[in-house]
Amino acid sequence: MQDWPASTDWLAERAQATPQKLALIIGSQRWTYGELNQLVNATCAKLQQEGVQAGDFVAVLLPNGLPYVCLVHALARLSAILVPLNTRLTPTELRWQIEHVAAKWLIADEGFAQDAAQWLMVNCQLLIFSDSWLVETSLTINHSPFTVNHYQSVVFTSGTSGQPKGVLLTFANHFWSATASAFRLGLNPNDLWLSVLPLYHVGGLAVLFRSCLYGTAVSLHPRFDLATINHDLDSNPITLISVVPTMLHRLLQSRSHWPAHLRLILLGGAAATPELVQQANALPRAVIGNQLSVIGKPSTDYRSPNTDYPPLVAPTYGLTEAASQVATMLPSDAARKPASVGKPLMFTTIKIVGEDGNERPSNEIGEIVVTGQTVMAGYFAKVVSRKWQVAGEEKLATCNLQPATIHTGDLGYLDEDGDLFLVQRRSDLIVSGGENVYPAEVEAVLRQHPQVVEACVVGVPDAEWGQRVVAMAQIAPNATVSAQDLITFCRDHLAGYKIPRQIELVTELPLTASGKIGRKQVAEALKSNFRE
Repeated sequence: MQDWPASTDWLAERAQATPQKLALIIGSQRWTYGELNQLVNATCAKLQQEGVQAGDFVAVLLPNGLPYVCLVHALARLSAILVPLNTRLTPTELRWQIEHVAAKWLIADEGFAQDAAQWLMVNCQLLIFSDSWLVETSLTINHSPFTVNHYQSVVFTSGTSGQPKGVLLTFANHFWSATASAFRLGLNPNDLWLSVLPLYHVGGLAVLFRSCLYGTAVSLHPRFDLATINHDLDSNPITLISVVPTMLHRLLQSRSHWPAHLRLILLGGAAATPELVQQANALPRAVIGNQLSVIGKPSTDYRSPNTDYPPLVAPTYGLTEAASQVATMLPSDAARKPASVGKPLMFTTIKIVGEDGNERPSNEIGEIVVTGQTVMAGYFAKVVSRKWQVAGEEKLATCNLQPATIHTGDLGYLDEDGDLFLVQRRSDLIVSGGENVYPAEVEAVLRQHPQVVEACVVGVPDAEWGQRVVAMAQIAPNATVSAQDLITFCRDHLAGYKIPRQIELVTELPLTASGKIGRKQVAEALKSNFRE
C-alpha cells in the first residue's frame, strides 16, 4: 500500500481551518486552536535550538498540563518520537525504560529533574521545561514532512507480568481510532471532552488527537480529584467524559444528578459490573436552563432519565496495542445488555480462539484476538530498524498501513449477536488445583455484600495448589463485617475452589495513576501478608 501524501501536522491544519475554536481548558484557562498552535511553534523553536531532530526518541516525564499538550504536538511537528513516562515509576523503572528505547532526550520539569541524576542514562540529555519555552518566537520552524505512517510514540504497557513492553504507535493508528470512535459514538461540533487520564496513557493521548481531528475541545485535568471533576461537570458544558469503573463509582457516591449537557460516559480500563452501569444510567438529569450547582442544595426539578433522556454509559474495551478503543457498546444497547462491551469498532475485527488456536463458537470463552488498522506497528525492540528512505535520506522507520493482528491475552466470548463479553485479563487468571478461577466472578460476589464497597481478588503462590485464591475487600465506613463473615458469604454463591482462603479488609484499595485498582500492588501486599 502506498504511503499517504506528506502534509503539515494535524494541529497546524486545524489551526488554519478553525483558529478561533476552543481547543483546551485547564482549570480557569482557555486556549483556542490558533493560540495553541502558536504555543506549539514556540515549543518547537526551543526544541530545535536544543538540537532535537526528526527521528529522535524523546522521553517526557511531566504531569498533565499545558507543557505536555504542547510537547505532544511539537514532537509530531518535528517528526520526533514521544516516549511518555509514568510519573509514578521508581528511578530503577524509569532508567530501564529510557535505556530500552535509547532515548536521546528527557524533558521534565524542575520537580522531576531534581532527582534525575539517580537514574538518567549517560547518553540521554536532560531538558527542563519552563515557561520561557512558551514565549512567542519569530524563528522559522523546520516542519518535517508529516505522514500518518510515521511513528508517533512508544507507550509502555503497565507490565503486570515481567518487564513492560514498549508499544510502537503510528499516527495512522490514532487516525483510524479517531475515525472509528466518532463513527460509533457520534460527534457534536461543540463537544467538550473531560479528560483525566494521564498523557502517558494511550487513552489520554487518544483524546488529544481525536479532539484535534474533530475540531472539538478538551478539558484536561492533572489527576482524578473528585471535587474538581464535579465542579467541571457542573460549571462547563462537558459533553463527554472518560472514566474507569473506580472513578465512576466515586462520582456516583458524590452526585445527585448528571448535568443536562452530558451526552456520554465512556467507561473502560477494566470490566465494569452491570450494577455500576445501571446505577449510573439511573441517576437523574438536570433540566436545561436549570442546572444544579455543585455547592447549592439539590433541586427536585429534574426529568426522569428513563423517559426524557437516553442512557449515558458506553462500556468499552481497549488496549494500548490498539491505540485505545477496540469495542464499544452504545449506551442504549448497554442499558439492556450492561455486562457487554459491545461490537468491535469500524475497521476492527475480533475473534475468540482456544489454546489450540482454533476459533471458538459463540458463548465459549477464549483469548480475544484483534485485527485492524488501529493495531500497533509492533513492540519496540532494539533490533527493529529505525530507518526509512525519503528522497534518498535515511530517517526514522515507518510501517506499512496493512491491518495488523494482536493476541491480547485477554479472555472473553462473543454472544450470538456478536457482542463481546470481557471475562478476565489472562494475566489475572488464577489456576488453583488445575481449576481456572476468574477473579472478576469472585469480586462480583464480594461486592454483593452490603458492607463491601469494592474488592480485588488475586492468586498467591501455594505449594500444594499452585495458587491460592485471596482477596482484599474495601469495606464501607462503620462496617462491622469480618473477613470470616465474607468467606462464609462466598460459600453461598461460589464453588469451593473459587472461595477466597483469606481476605484482608481495608478502607481504600490501592489505585494506579489511571484510576484502576492496583492489582499488582494488591497481589504483592497479600503475598506478604498471607504466607503459607
